[in-house]
Amino acid sequence: MATAEVTYLGELRTECKHVQSGTVIYTDAPIDNHGKGEKFSPTDLVATAYVSCMLSIIGIYCNERGYHFSKGKGSVTKIMESSPRRIGKLVINLDLRGNGWDAETAEKVVRAAKACPVAKSVEAGIEIELAIQLDGE
Repeated sequence: MATAEVTYLGELRTECKHVQSGTVIYTDAPIDNHGKGEKFSPTDLVATAYVSCMLSIIGIYCNERGYHFSKGKGSVTKIMESSPRRIGKLVINLDLRGNGWDAETAEKVVRAAKACPVAKSVEAGIEIELAIQLDGE
């Protein structure tokens, strides 16, 4: 079964439907690439997926080991390159404070996050700058 169905809507926009759930999102080309920038661009979704994947993997890792995880948020800044046009760098900030992990647990959790599937998929082609805030820092 397909993961997603994507339909071009015109004016550099697409409708993306997640086949399993039926959830729909829309994309728009960014202003600096002839779009209106009114929705996520496809490369915004790649950048966003990186942080979402890290937080999801932390959740899985903690659930499997009985670690508390209820506080986690992140932001990502995407830096594009022009020739060829592609994502050149992602600057990611994760705030994992408030989970009460000791230093050893925090180190293991961070290691798991850095090995998330999206990270492994883009590691050869995109520079990653990562800052993580933990309890006691």
